[in-house]
Amino acid sequence: MGHLSSHMLTHLLVMNALVPIAVYALARRGLVPRIWRIWPWATTAQLVLLWGWHSPAALTAAMHDAPLMLLMQLSLAAAAALFWMSIASMPERESWRAPLALLITGKLFCLLGALLVFAPNLLFSGAHRFASHATGSLADQHMAGMIMLVACPLSYVTAGIVLASRWFFSLEDRGRTGV
Repeated sequence: MGHLSSHMLTHLLVMNALVPIAVYALARRGLVPRIWRIWPWATTAQLVLLWGWHSPAALTAAMHDAPLMLLMQLSLAAAAALFWMSIASMPERESWRAPLALLITGKLFCLLGALLVFAPNLLFSGAHRFASHATGSLADQHMAGMIMLVACPLSYVTAGIVLASRWFFSLEDRGRTGV
């Protein structure tokens, strides 16, 4: 695995596994602030940061500068935390919004992955300096995209199914109680 695919794996572990698990663990203890109303802004912030940091200029700069790479990772983790807290704090009556936010985010994450996979050339200048000799830099870029294409739908679709089922069950409960 080369530098770009390792970088992508780190992103996905943090944004799509560690942060949501931590947020939902805190939510079960009632420790997540009720910020569900900001879900459109949290969704937008996460997407803007993800796409902004993965623009050729920004990612190339971060790949050459460890403090900038750390800033990227921390800002993406913070945006993910805000996103997942807004999702986790939605009341049942409003939980139809959560699958919508996950759909929007998941689709645009997958689009970025597809761009990495199907690009015929390197998208990031200097990326060849970080690729392993075994995989080659274009192959590493393709691997980074494949990691996104596999992991993002798994995490976002799974979360979407759980949250959509929660919403449907709340509708059923309201129908039975007449509320």
